[in-house]
Parts: sequence; C-alpha cells; structure tokens
Amino acid sequence: MKGMGLMPQQRRKPMAEINVVPYIDVMLVLLIIFMVTAPMLTQGVKVDLPETTSEPIQQEQDVEPITVSVDSNGAYYLEVGDERGNPISLPQVRDQVSKILSQRSNAEVFVRGDEYVDYGVVVRLMAELQSAGATGIGLITDAPDNKQ
Repeated sequence: MKGMGLMPQQRRKPMAEINVVPYIDVMLVLLIIFMVTAPMLTQGVKVDLPETTSEPIQQEQDVEPITVSVDSNGAYYLEVGDERGNPISLPQVRDQVSKILSQRSNAEVFVRGDEYVDYGVVVRLMAELQSAGATGIGLITDAPDNKQ
C-alpha cells in the first residue's frame, strides 16, 4: 500500500496565538456606551452652592454619606447613596436620618444649602439633624472661580 500514492499524514501543531481583535471591539463598544450613559446618571437637586475656599473633608470609602439638600424655595431633599427622592418635610428628614443612623452610626451627614435660601432654614435643618443623632455635620460648598 505504500506505493498507492497516499501522502503521509502531517501533524498540525497547536496554534498558541489568541486573536484579541474581537475583544478589543467589544471593549470599545462598552467604553462608548459608558461614556454616553455616565452623564445621564448624575442626578440630584439643583442647588446654587455658595462659593468659598475650604479643605476637602476626608471620608471613609466604605460608608455612603447622607446628604440633605435645601433648594432655593426651602424644600428639603434626602439623598442616601444613589437614592434621591421628592421634597420631604423637616420632621420626615429627622425620622429618616434617625433610622439610617441607628443602622449605620458611622455614616457622615452633609448639608447642601442653596446660596439664596434663608439662613434660618439651614439652621433649623442642622438642629433637626443633631436631634436625629448626627454628631458632626459637614457643609458642602463649591470652589470659587478665580476669573477676576
């Protein structure tokens, strides 16, 4: 049978290369999707923060802060993590913050007060937050523009 013209079988070597082009295509598509959707995820209450120079507050990475916003009309908004809701009353703010602080005593509490809101509205909010159990309350401001 050797003389019948059959070629000896050639053994193929395993290919040790990985084709990464499809992975790069998928990665670029995901990058574009994230770049388009990321600005849409930013939500919150429109507040004109007062501008001042201050040092940033160092916060723990694992603990999500509690942020209470006061808009220019004096309405209160409670923001915990990604949850942002409708305006709530001052007693509701106290009750909800008290419940959150009873579960997570090391949670930080911040106040975002509109620049044009009455000073008394922010002071009453801070008093209610203290009665809810917040030991330290941070005030959020914007950095001033140095375009003089």
